[in-house]
Formats: sequence, C-alpha cells, structure tokens
Amino acid sequence: MLDESKFDVNFKLLALRIPRELCKTATRLLNGYLLDKPRVKPITEDPTSEKTRYMILSEKVQNPDLSDIPSQKLDELKKLCEIEVVPYSLTLGYSYWTADHILKQILPLGVEVPSSFETIKNYPRIKTVVNKVGTITNEFRVPKFEILAGESDMVTEVKQYGATFKLDYSLVYWNSRLEHEHIRLVSQFRPGETICDMFAGIGPFAIPAAQKGCLVYANDLNPDSIHYLKINAKINKVDDCVVAYNMDARKFISHLMAKPICAIDLESDNSMVKARDTCSTKAIDDAKAEVREKAVAGNDVKSEAEDVQNSTRTIDGSVVAESGNAHSGTKKKGNAHKRMKGSILQAKPWEHVDHVIMNLPASALQFLDAFRAIISRKNWRGPLPLVHCYCFIRANETQEFIISSATSMTFSPTIILTFT
Repeated sequence: MLDESKFDVNFKLLALRIPRELCKTATRLLNGYLLDKPRVKPITEDPTSEKTRYMILSEKVQNPDLSDIPSQKLDELKKLCEIEVVPYSLTLGYSYWTADHILKQILPLGVEVPSSFETIKNYPRIKTVVNKVGTITNEFRVPKFEILAGESDMVTEVKQYGATFKLDYSLVYWNSRLEHEHIRLVSQFRPGETICDMFAGIGPFAIPAAQKGCLVYANDLNPDSIHYLKINAKINKVDDCVVAYNMDARKFISHLMAKPICAIDLESDNSMVKARDTCSTKAIDDAKAEVREKAVAGNDVKSEAEDVQNSTRTIDGSVVAESGNAHSGTKKKGNAHKRMKGSILQAKPWEHVDHVIMNLPASALQFLDAFRAIISRKNWRGPLPLVHCYCFIRANETQEFIISSATSMTFSPTIILTFT
C-alpha cells in the first residue's frame, strides 16, 4: 500500500497580518509578491483574531524585514495599515499533487511517465493509479492490472452520454475511449425498436439504447458483467426495458429466436425470457387522448398517437407496416418512454428483432455461424435484422476478405452484416 505521507511537502513562509477590510487593497499593492500556487488561496483566516487575515507571501520573500519587496510598495502598505510579519507553515499533501507528479516520484529512475492514460470518473482527484499487465487471455476478456498508487478498491462510476455506469474494473471490461462508437451506433436506433446485444458487458450499448426507448435483450458470458448491467439499468431507470442474460452467445441468440412453447416458457438469467405483465392498450389510448386534448386547445400538432403506434409493436406482438418504423430519433414532449413502455415490453424476438450487436472484435466473427437458418419464415414479421459485427483486421487482410469469411460463416441470405 502506498504511503501517502511520503508526498507531503512543507513550505516555511512568511505572512502579513492585515485588517480584514483592507485585504483587497493590500492584495493590489502586493501583486507579484503573494503566494501563487494552484488551488491555494494567498489569503487565509487568522487563528488568533476574526478581525484580521493572513496574507501569505511568495516563496521569494524570505527576509522578515521584507527587504525582498520593493520599498515603494512597502511605503504604500505602511500608509495603509500597521505591518506585522508572522511565520507561516504550509503543507501540501498527496491529494494536492497531479498524477504526473505522483508518477514521477514513484517510478524508478529512467522510467518515463506515460504520455497518455485513461481516467475513470469525471473529476481529476484520482484515487487509484493502475497499470495493465500483459495481454488479455482469460475467457471473459478482462485485463489484469497492478495497482501503482492509491486505494485497492477498483469499483467506480463512469458517466457517458447522459448515462451512469457502475463497474468493478478488476472484474469486467471497460474502455472509455469507445464512447464515440457507442454514441454512433445507438444514434441509428429508433424508439420502439428491439435490440439484441450478444456481448453486452455492463451495458455501454444496451443502457443508452434503452434510454432511447428501445427494448434490449442483453447477454454476456461474464456473470460479473451481468451483475453490473442490472445495477446500471436500475441506476438509469431503464430496468423495465433491459432483459439480461448470462449465457454463451450462440445459445443466447438461438434461444432468443426460438418461439417458446408457452408464454411463460422462458426466463432470463436462467436461459429464459422473464415473464412480463400482459401488455395493455392503455399506453396508446393515453397518447390518443393527449393528442385530442392538444387539438382542442388549438395546438397545431401532428397526431402523436400515430407516432406512438408507429414506433412500437402492436398489442398482439406483431410488427407494424414498414412505414410505421420511421420513428423520430428525438424525444417528443412529455414522457414518451412511459407511453410506449407497455407496448415495448410485449415484443417477441422470435417474430422480429431490428438490430443485433456483436461487439467482441477478437472473436465475434466466429459466432456468425449461430445465424445459420435461425430465422423462421413462418414466425418472422417485418424487415430482417441488421447485424453489427465488430472485428479486427490484420495487416495482411482486407475488408473484402473479412466480408467473404463472414458470408461463408452464415450461409444465409437472411442477415445483413455491417462491419465497422
């Protein structure tokens, strides 16, 4: 464990005891000769009196007779008030110093401080400094870290695109540098669509998609990822639109596309779909009533009830006509998410899925064979799903080669593949 006291630096300084009401004028007179350190105020309370303040002098003022300050400034200050010089001790501890300063102190001589690094959380007061060790080889694709400084607790929170993610960095995979890609892909989704995330992790795609009004079936092989996915769904108040699974990806997609024998045949987290309350028409009826009220009031409003019906599945679980899928990507006035909630939860993935996300670049291509003859023409309704498959392209490979390999893996014309 790092001894934070070793980073304490003590400064022996001088200070002037000045009447409180004269501090502003004295500050102007002593410009350039007061303490100038980031996040340290040069004026502080006098522990002996409420009527006076300490004005901490710069490190370059070392003589108690103040001979380091030009005589002209001293004369003006003496005309202002009586000058009293007092010793002042300032200690700057571990929490004051930057990460660069700390690393320079703890790294061996000759080892350069990293020029780039990733910070987790939105404030600069870093509590833990870690270093990734080796390559990722474990089943759950979780990196190994060594703690260089700070606390050994790896649980933290990250904020991205209006969502909050809680995670244990030692148990799950997270990369803040992928934020732009998360935003880019989710921007293609429309409210009311059904999303299948085969390698969901803690929810960097699933949570914002649910916030947008989509129903998300999210799976991950790592039980710790699913644990935090559920927590994040609750934190962001979208747990009613995220159905979590802890399965092998092949079994997950096969299970999701298979029509169950009965309505409560399957339950998530046990290879099954969680039974939901029967969907009511109240969500759409409420939207219609709201639009009628606006019309009576003289508002020039396009039929929002039509938008709600067109952006969700019908009550019996079927998919509306293709023209009804032209949802707006922006939020309407009022709680549109609440209005479509009941209808969204009645979606049937064996009848329709809009997007499938395969974000496991190291091996996602190897899972494409799970899509062979997976869609039942008898049950499927509406347009075919769009599969977003992420992969790494080696130096000796081309995009055409990857697409050819992907096509040979599926042997099926029913899936549209998108490689990013």
